[in-house]
Amino acid sequence: MSIFSRAGDVFKSNLNDLIDRAENPEKMVRQIILDMQKELNNAVRSLGEAVAGERIAEKQYQDAVRKSADWEAKAKTALLSDQVALARKALARKVSADEEAERCREACETISQQTEIIRAQVETLRAELEEAKSRQAILTARSQAAETRKHLAQSVSHVGLSGATEKLDRMEQKIMQKEAEAEAFAEIANVYHSENSGESGILSDTRIDSELQRLMKEINQS
Repeated sequence: MSIFSRAGDVFKSNLNDLIDRAENPEKMVRQIILDMQKELNNAVRSLGEAVAGERIAEKQYQDAVRKSADWEAKAKTALLSDQVALARKALARKVSADEEAERCREACETISQQTEIIRAQVETLRAELEEAKSRQAILTARSQAAETRKHLAQSVSHVGLSGATEKLDRMEQKIMQKEAEAEAFAEIANVYHSENSGESGILSDTRIDSELQRLMKEINQS
């Protein structure tokens, strides 16, 4: 199975089923992205080689055309000098150059067509890779969310909702007991404070009366 068949399985045909069956969906998706990137790199390399071949064939064609023109010029020069035999030899070389030019032209067209096909494949692979990267983020988020829900569900199943509720009820009762005790101690403290405040007032009045009697005695004596 080629990598792009696998990529098609994941990203186009039966994505969710494949994700469910994978032990580590995130790792699998990352590997597919890496494989697609590698395939794209190979395609780009092939495109470069095709373009280089196309340029070589084009250069060979231009060289053959130039040789044909040169031999034709030489044939004309020979004819002007009444050197027919020499002109025929030059024209024979021209014909050979024309045939070479035709072969190079046909090769250029063939290579150019192949290059365009490879270029289109490269663009397709690049677009598919970008789409895969875009979907990778979504798939990773979905996988992580599903894993989180799984852990939460396992935690709830181990602790138990009813058990947790009972523990909270007991804690609430303890807190209510502490609150009641705090209120009771506060009431007791207020009563004690009030009683102490009353005794202090009585003692103060007694001392004032004593001081008043002393002053009045001193005044009467004087």
